[in-house]
Amino acid sequence: MKVLIKIGGSLLDDATSRHNLAHQIAAIAASGTHVAVVHGGGKQMTRFLEERGVKSTFVRGLRVTTDETIDAVLKVLAGSVNTQLAAALGAAGARAVGLTGIDSGIAVADQLDPELGFVGRVTSSDPALLETLTIAGYMPVVACVAGGEDGKVYNVNGDSMAVAVASAWNADRLLFLTDVPGVMDTTKSILPLLTVADCQKLIAEGVATGGMQAKLEAATKAVSNGVAEVRIVRGSDHHIVSRVFAGENVGTRIVQ
Repeated sequence: MKVLIKIGGSLLDDATSRHNLAHQIAAIAASGTHVAVVHGGGKQMTRFLEERGVKSTFVRGLRVTTDETIDAVLKVLAGSVNTQLAAALGAAGARAVGLTGIDSGIAVADQLDPELGFVGRVTSSDPALLETLTIAGYMPVVACVAGGEDGKVYNVNGDSMAVAVASAWNADRLLFLTDVPGVMDTTKSILPLLTVADCQKLIAEGVATGGMQAKLEAATKAVSNGVAEVRIVRGSDHHIVSRVFAGENVGTRIVQ
């Protein structure tokens, strides 16, 4: 089985949370599952820029990425956040390999919108390196940075990156570790199972907006591309990764 796990940056900001998740993910890999990880780091990016007197600007939920910001993206996402996660996974017994989307064309992007600067949209993903590493028993840990055919570096939304990579790699399952317990209805009850049509209805009716709308759009794209199941869970919940793989009905499961 091939599984791609996308971890939100806020879950990696705290060392205890990072190590807890690393141990759970390493255990899944040790059971014989081929695991690749894609991670964000928006919270860390904002803090890094603030410390240097740079204010972050967002348009439609995406960070406007200037020359100065893309340098910070490389230092923070591809640097400290990626290295700390790889180190935590290594300490938990996984053979983690820190990468970005630039490596071997894992994610090739072009400019999403001139208004956003160096924010990219993934146009293609070559899974060959992920395949080579996972077959050999390694765990790729990919920061959300992509290269352009023009040689430029792009900051890519983590959910979009995860979907593109999972789809190209033919992952069986895509797991989103987020800061919410799942997709909720108007009464704040978690919806345990959704189809693509259900997701589209939640968006059309305005029940899923903002970050959750983006998650659902990403999830529906993944299952439409052949990923059998997408799961959205709260990454800080006790033993959440272990519980998902033990078959517990937690969070929201999205299928075709």
